Amino acid sequence: MRNRAGVETAERIMAATRTLLADAGLEGTTVKAICEAANVRAGSFYNLFESKEEVVLSVVREAIQAVDPHPGHTETDTVSDLVEAYIRFVTEEPVLARVYVSVAVSGAVTDDVIRARVLRHHQARLDRFAAALRRDRPDLGGTAARDLMEAMLAALNGYTLQHMLDPAFDFAGHGRRLLGMEPA
Repeated sequence: MRNRAGVETAERIMAATRTLLADAGLEGTTVKAICEAANVRAGSFYNLFESKEEVVLSVVREAIQAVDPHPGHTETDTVSDLVEAYIRFVTEEPVLARVYVSVAVSGAVTDDVIRARVLRHHQARLDRFAAALRRDRPDLGGTAARDLMEAMLAALNGYTLQHMLDPAFDFAGHGRRLLGMEPA
């Protein structure tokens, strides 16, 4: 029973965080605002989450998983599947994409825990992209596949920033052109 109450409280905190991020952005999403919106005390919040950044990253991770081509990694991803999932995340979850980039950049500069989490997430994504490329191109060695996919992820991240600064920027088109799926 106690565990169920904790799960329900965590779900309320996550839902409140999602709403606040969408309505007030990262700056307006404070622990106090989250607690008020979730109708929980700060002590309950800190029993479940170490910081605002942790709950924000949890919400972002949830959003990324929601657009994952194969949640749970039960299917065999292609590079195209992974790029399309990335495009969907940025275009269909723009608030969460902005939050993710903001937390990744500003939080990782000042917070070792956030930096470690962001780097782990990037390495997992890179591993997944490189594995997908090696399935398509078994002639490539592991280092070559990782180098190529690191460049692709750097381009996608750069396109994401450009799209956030200029919403008219054709993020999806540029992302697909990386794969040769769309003409220039």
